Parts: sequence; structure tokens; C-alpha cells
Amino acid sequence: MTLVLRNVRPWGGDPADVTLDGGVVAAVGPVTPEGAAPAGGAVAGSAAGAEVVEGRGRILLPSFSDVHVHLDSTLLGLPFRPHTGAPGVWNMMLNDRHNWRGAEATVAERATLTLGAMIERGTTRVRSYAQVDVDAGLERFEGVLAAREAHRDRADVAVIAFPQAGLLREAGSADVLEEALKLGADVVGGIDPCALDRDPVRHLDIVFGLAEKYSVPVDIHLHEPGQLGLFSAQLILERTKALGMQGLVTISHGYGLADLPAGQLQELIEEMGSLDVSMATIAPAGAPLPLQQLAAAGIRVGLGQDGQRDYWSPYGNADMLDRTWQLAFTSKFRADELIEHCVAVATVGGSSVIDPAAKRLTSVADRPGLSVGDPAELVLVEGDTVTAAVMDRLPGRTVIHRGRVVADGLQLV
Repeated sequence: MTLVLRNVRPWGGDPADVTLDGGVVAAVGPVTPEGAAPAGGAVAGSAAGAEVVEGRGRILLPSFSDVHVHLDSTLLGLPFRPHTGAPGVWNMMLNDRHNWRGAEATVAERATLTLGAMIERGTTRVRSYAQVDVDAGLERFEGVLAAREAHRDRADVAVIAFPQAGLLREAGSADVLEEALKLGADVVGGIDPCALDRDPVRHLDIVFGLAEKYSVPVDIHLHEPGQLGLFSAQLILERTKALGMQGLVTISHGYGLADLPAGQLQELIEEMGSLDVSMATIAPAGAPLPLQQLAAAGIRVGLGQDGQRDYWSPYGNADMLDRTWQLAFTSKFRADELIEHCVAVATVGGSSVIDPAAKRLTSVADRPGLSVGDPAELVLVEGDTVTAAVMDRLPGRTVIHRGRVVADGLQLV
């Protein structure tokens, strides 16, 4: 199917007609009058085999890529619950474990609703965690798989088998993790090898051993502060190099980076760049990633919403444009170039975290994703400029996946 986006502004630039065909951008040309032949020679009108979407001067961006979301824990769409978690990863996990089965809907129902809301707001590429442990078994993992299947024609979803409770504190944890990989998990997860499991060698032996056995990438939550976080990161980099897993490892959060002295931070960033280890952030308050340094080193960085109104946190609303605002705000960015870089991170930056072969950001000023041959994963947003679109976050959006409209006006098509 050929789809023509008439009168759109790629990255907020000059108006253009953009033709999509075969799931990619086929042509970008000048705006043509209604009823005339758009860019690339495609004839407008369904009778001629082309569908036309009127852009009305809206901004055309690559669609959002949420690379750090916990679809298995979402409570969006349910009655609001006061926050009851105690500080600390283990305490928060126990609180979630005590409560998650008491929701008014199943994991599959909740994950499907939230994923649909994410798509409606412009996300078509997702990397979701699914908690696997001795309490939940594979129930939460299977719920995320069900959500992926429900929206398989609207978004691409990679599922991470994630040991939220660690791998060493409860007997059988590693077995459940491996079972999820046998059932088709796309990524193997890990978490705080020192602070949570208190044995980083054994923890990383399991995670990287399973990655090697099942030929899957690795994604490790790293909440650890300062020098402890640096130590764990260095161990992760050692494993990456030893196993030849360049381009296949992601460090999520990386809170400790913000605490490091400048020299140590730069040395770590350079080593991460040389091993092509990517990062995922949720734009936390108080500990932002050094986005400009990471971009200068060529490190792939993506953005995610983390948990969305769940037993961990009351925040999150399925809107990656809203989280992009948060990334700019917590990074203390004011210049348009830097705010637009946050948009680039939230879109093509995230897609390169999911797929290391995808187009990457080459600098803070890079704005890829809308040239001929690029994937037709797109979103139209309202705004005078890209920065204005981030500030206002208006509802007039049209979402395109694989070259066809899957959502419009915050409603699934």
C-alpha cells in the first residue's frame, strides 16, 4: 500500500509531501495541491491505489521508541492507588509482590490496554520487561506476550525476561529466567549485581551465560550509586568484551554515572563507546545521564517510561512525548537544539538501542529518520516547532507503523 502524507513538516522544517511505500519512506518532495500527483509520482486518492493523510502542516517525526517499560506491572485504567512501597529495590519488589494479584484486571488485560494507549500517543517500537521469579513464575511474562500479540499489527515489541527479585536470593530464580528464554523472550535481563544479589560474579555468570546459550542481548538494571555502580559497570564491560557481545548489551538507568568524578566518568564513557554498550534512561529527577557526553562518544541512548502508575510509582501516563519533556526538564535543557536532541533520543535513539543495526544518532545536532529508505515508523504532532510540540504535547497526533496509520487523534485505528 502506498500512503501519502500531504503537507507535513519533517522535523519541523519546510512543508513537504512524504510518500510511504513498502514500509519505508519512498519520496520526500514539495507540497502538491489536493488531487494532484504527490512526491514520487504516486497518484493521490484511494481509487488510484494510494491513501492520503492530510498533514495540515503538522510536524512529522520518527515514532517514539519506549525502550524501558514494565508492561507487566501497569495499573493504568484502574482506580488510583495510594503509593505504599517502602524505599529500596527489595522492599519495593516485596510490596509489588504482595499486591499485584489483587488488581481488578489480569496482567494481559492491563498490559494490552497500556500498550494500546502508548501506540495511540505515538509509540510503535517497544522494549518491555516482564518479571519472572519464583512468585510469579511465567504469569507476568505470558501477560506481556498476550499484549504484544493483541497489538502485533500496530507496534513491534521486544520482551525482556527480567529477574526483578534478583537471581541468588531465592532458589529457583535462574531456572524461571531460563524457562522464559526457552519460550521466546527476546532479551535476558539482570539487576544490581552487587547491591541486590551481593555476588556480581555469580549474577553476571548467569545472565551472560544465558545470553550466550540462547543468542539474545542483555539488559541490566543498574540502580547502584557512585563507585559501586562504576564497579558493576566495569564488570559488565569486561563480560561484553570477553564474549564478543559488542552492540548487544544495554545498561539501564545507570544512576551512578552522575556521581562519578569527571575523569572516571569520561573513561567509562569512552570504554562503553568502544564496546558499543548502549544505555536506557527514564529521565529521573536528580541523576540525569550526561546526554551530551554520551552523544559525543557515539553511545546509543534510548528513553522509556519505566513503570506506569503501578505499585512502584504513581507516575507514567503512556505518553512518550510527555516523558521527552521530562528528559529535557531533568537535563536542565533550554536551547532548542538540546530539546530536539531529547526528541531524537526518544525516537531514533531508542530504535537503535533495540536494533543496533538501525540508524544511529551521530551528534546532538543529528536529526535522522525521515529520509528516503528510512522505516515508515512515524508520528504527526501539532506545534509551531519541535520544541513547542514538546512543551505543549497536544492531542492532534497521527501514528504510522510499517507505512500505515494505526492511530489517529489518540484513538487506535
